[in-house]
Amino acid sequence: MKNEIYDVTIIGGGPIGLFTAFYSGMRELKTKVIEYLPQVGGKVTYFYPEKILRDIGGIPGVSGADLIKQLNAQASTFDPTMVFGERVDGLERGEDGTFILTSHNGERHYTRSVILAIGHGTLGMKKLPVDGAEHFEGGNLHYTVERVEDFRGKHVMISGGGDSAIDWANRLEPIADKVTIVHRREAFRGHESSITELNKSETHVKCSCYVSDVIGKEHIEQVVLTHIDTGEKETVSIDALLVNHGFDLDLGGIQNWGMTMNDGKVVTDAKMETSIRGVFAVGDIVTYPHRLTLIAGGLAEGPKALNSAKAFLDPDAEAMAMYSTHHKEFAEV
Repeated sequence: MKNEIYDVTIIGGGPIGLFTAFYSGMRELKTKVIEYLPQVGGKVTYFYPEKILRDIGGIPGVSGADLIKQLNAQASTFDPTMVFGERVDGLERGEDGTFILTSHNGERHYTRSVILAIGHGTLGMKKLPVDGAEHFEGGNLHYTVERVEDFRGKHVMISGGGDSAIDWANRLEPIADKVTIVHRREAFRGHESSITELNKSETHVKCSCYVSDVIGKEHIEQVVLTHIDTGEKETVSIDALLVNHGFDLDLGGIQNWGMTMNDGKVVTDAKMETSIRGVFAVGDIVTYPHRLTLIAGGLAEGPKALNSAKAFLDPDAEAMAMYSTHHKEFAEV
């Protein structure tokens, strides 16, 4: 069974990988999904389970956890094989054209085509660069929000200036006693509407400064801010510190496959094919002109890549699958 050959192997079980697996079933391809984490959902499950996502048409708002739950149920419709806890590093092509994928633990997977849906690669939160900060992890120093209610009635300080920091400030401000957001730069980097919402809220904004020290015993009691322009230091009492400094990214052995890459991303054509014939890529790992960097954009890329894989496997196949409403799995009797 370990040498069983699949039509399509999707590397990555995040939102885009899950929807691609569903569409692979629509096209009646034998499908395997390999995910490095112990569960589906990728970055959304790991970092944003309670964040409300509003980037998908027809869904006014859905938590990250609920979105993944629905995508997983959808992906399971055609019973793809799911493999967890493996990071795919190696790629080689057998004499018969079959790809052989090798995981970090030595497991080998055989497939006729490959779709990369690995997001930014293996993810790890960038930690607060303050000596001794790790002592407070698991206490009131947070890199993710597992339960919004944990911040109710507290003074929450958020360090960061990108979309995640802004979104959490907007989400927590209505329930927290006070929210302070600290950013090294003079201006925030995020969606215009989110920045406008932030500016209209009662969130305290401190730009051109950064967290230079934390003070406390069992928990952080005070944070020292250093103002970049003047070097002046300011001590602020807080109840919780949420750090959103981005991610440390690791593509592992995939970056050595020989695909054309640009600034750490895989270059694809309009059919989502990489420079290796039979290997396709979707989601945040890819780059091409005018790419839409939203989940909705990635959800459209999955079927495009799958249709290209189908054509690669069977040049006489239809260009795309029938609509789901016409598929025998969903047609009304």
